[in-house]
Amino acid sequence: MHKFRNDYSEIAHEEVLKALIKYQDEQNVGYGLDPHTKRAEELVKKIFDAPTADVHFLMGGTQTNMTFISYVLKDYEAVVCASSGHINVHEAGSIEATGHKILYTKAINGKIDLEELEKIIIKHQDEHMVKPRLVYISNSTETGTIYQRSELEKISKICKDHNLLLFIDGARLACALVSSANDVKASDIAKYADAFYLGGTKNGLLFGEALVIVNKDLQNDFRRQIKNKGGLLAKGFISGIQFETILEDDLYLNMAANANNCAKALYDKLVKLGFNPDPVYTNQVFLEVDSTLANKIIESFGCEEWDVKDKTTVVRFVTSFKTKLEDVDEVYNYLLNNK
Repeated sequence: MHKFRNDYSEIAHEEVLKALIKYQDEQNVGYGLDPHTKRAEELVKKIFDAPTADVHFLMGGTQTNMTFISYVLKDYEAVVCASSGHINVHEAGSIEATGHKILYTKAINGKIDLEELEKIIIKHQDEHMVKPRLVYISNSTETGTIYQRSELEKISKICKDHNLLLFIDGARLACALVSSANDVKASDIAKYADAFYLGGTKNGLLFGEALVIVNKDLQNDFRRQIKNKGGLLAKGFISGIQFETILEDDLYLNMAANANNCAKALYDKLVKLGFNPDPVYTNQVFLEVDSTLANKIIESFGCEEWDVKDKTTVVRFVTSFKTKLEDVDEVYNYLLNNK
């Protein structure tokens, strides 16, 4: 049976693999100074309408978050995020390990609470406390929800009013941009954020995230920071070839659209069976069921156990660029006979 545990279980999209084979005998200069990486950088800047941005290719999301956040914060400065934020829950204390405190608000559908955000900023004015300097959000969020343009505008205004930076974790940014509920354009991301990244690991690449530093004041010597944190890949042209391939046309967004469409199809099938899954915006489907049934689903489809309650369990289905509608039908037929 098809597994729905995450969106990075498959190696890579076939077009990416074809491109790597195409250039397998080509020799390139290392560390991202090759023509493929330069072309990928230009494509990123064009798509997000950020001609003066710096673009850097790193290996994974945690590395990207840690490398950038630790670069822009002074020793006494802190980052603010939602309690469900990836840096707060799923990165093994990587930010704290660099000496920076995470301050968090409650999560409202996976999003940062703006009222609590302002309270945290106001509360931490005393020189004996850490100073909030950067706001971290994910789009899409850890629960698959997305930020609307009005929300990004409000967060950006709060940041500017209080001299804070805004950083957007875009591990699943493609899924957010192609969501049927989305009203945010790619150019809006670069408009409101000081920095963001578009994820490849969770959208059809072998690995890789493209970090875009929009704020010119944050661009100086960032490659030294990447090297210092062990992230400057000698064979950087591999990242360049991958991103060049998926950004030359609409493949990057088409892969995410497939993931979203399959998630919506799964949601519809679950509703048809009488279940009540959470609303679906991107490629994650959350379903609360009897714990006995949840264990069967986890065993059969590899879903993650998201939350355990008294007698019920929330399981998470994640669809990917590789998921097919036939895979969704497998879930439907299984639950039809086992619910």
